[in-house]
Amino acid sequence: MYLLLMSGVYPVLGWVGTLAYLLAYFLLSVNKINAQQSVYHTLNVVGAIGLTANALYYADLPNVVVNFVWGLIAVTALVVIARKRKKQN
Repeated sequence: MYLLLMSGVYPVLGWVGTLAYLLAYFLLSVNKINAQQSVYHTLNVVGAIGLTANALYYADLPNVVVNFVWGLIAVTALVVIARKRKKQN
């Protein structure tokens, strides 16, 4: 862990993003969460931010695009969920 932290902030962000994506997918796959829950999309936003920052640092433009768009999709889903909750109350 120490070596990871000493390597700089962008690799750490990349690993945090990776873990967030994997956790979201795992929890969805084992039916602990579903795609209509904000926790799923929040994990995807965290993943997208971390991996987009990492990809920008390394100038990996295809990954910048896919992770940025993935994040936009997750943010859009969070807005839809919030609006539905607001209507219900």
